[in-house]
Amino acid sequence: MNSFEWTVVGSDIGPLLLAATGEGLVSVVFHADERVRDRALGRLAARLGAEPVEVAPGIGSDVAPGDRAEDGSGDGSRVPADPVLLAEPIRQLAEYFAGRRRDFELPLDWSLSSGFNREVLRELASGVPYGSVVGYGDLADRVGQPGAAQAVGTAMGSNPLPVVVPCHRVVESNGGLGGFGGGLETKRQLLALEGVLPQPLF
Repeated sequence: MNSFEWTVVGSDIGPLLLAATGEGLVSVVFHADERVRDRALGRLAARLGAEPVEVAPGIGSDVAPGDRAEDGSGDGSRVPADPVLLAEPIRQLAEYFAGRRRDFELPLDWSLSSGFNREVLRELASGVPYGSVVGYGDLADRVGQPGAAQAVGTAMGSNPLPVVVPCHRVVESNGGLGGFGGGLETKRQLLALEGVLPQPLF
């Protein structure tokens, strides 16, 4: 059976589950506590038709290799393998949260997105740089679908690769933050990291 690598890394916005196939990074999941992690891995396994293989988080993580068993039991008896497919995503995300990286240079597996959603997400990834924002309607115009702002919102909600495909940079035309799958506080934190919003005082 095919397999995909996964791990959970610590970040300024909480634990992130990362998953990658041979094609590239395929999923980033916010707030990856045990319950969220297990549910996400079940969905990924079903959608990808592949077996999840845990790897050690390594650099940029709050969890040291060996702290968690491969089966999730936490007794440390089975040390996860070193990352191969996820080594570079782990490194680049650590650099991003440390303020040392503005652009991700990663192969992406788009198999969890299709049609209009994929078209919009690809435009977002390539056309809305670090430290800038775009309106839902403006993004619809960019892909030749004026008036499809609501559909753009749906595409952002379906984004399987948040942070790397920066749906946090899509906001309402009136200046409102709009929605966000990771929660509005997470969106504020990411925009503050990029200098779009002021950093909180405490």
